[in-house]
Amino acid sequence: MNIGKPRKLGKTINEIEEGDSLSLTESIEDNQLLLYLGLTNDANPLYIQHDFAQKTEYHQPIVPSVMLMGIITSAISKHLPGPGSHVVNFSVNFIEPVFHYETLTFQFEVIKVDKMKNVVTISVEATNSVENRVLDAVVMVQPAEEPELEITLESEGE
Repeated sequence: MNIGKPRKLGKTINEIEEGDSLSLTESIEDNQLLLYLGLTNDANPLYIQHDFAQKTEYHQPIVPSVMLMGIITSAISKHLPGPGSHVVNFSVNFIEPVFHYETLTFQFEVIKVDKMKNVVTISVEATNSVENRVLDAVVMVQPAEEPELEITLESEGE
């Protein structure tokens, strides 16, 4: 990550079309889970304690739901629409639990472009390695703004 370094902006509202899509595969690893849990100070035993999780309906530790949402927002910030975009609304349905070490495939698709409000609506579906849907989401995003052009007027004789 290059903090402070100028980055190319992602797509603007005029560069996005309904049907634009992105496919992303992510493996959930211990280091990611520990970073998330440390950053959020979340010590929920369902996320990290095997002995506790075995006594639940899940029988093993699960991945925090908010961590899955973070994967989605990260993909939006990096890829579709990309740098400079901002999530303004997020609706998600968690269908099945996600377990440690699972590999998920996220499918993103632009389903609406509202140029008047400068907002795109993106549908997201995530499936696990056996192709079971684990979540559905709808995310409303403000894409990067068109950069303002600097206009310099010069008069003759200067």
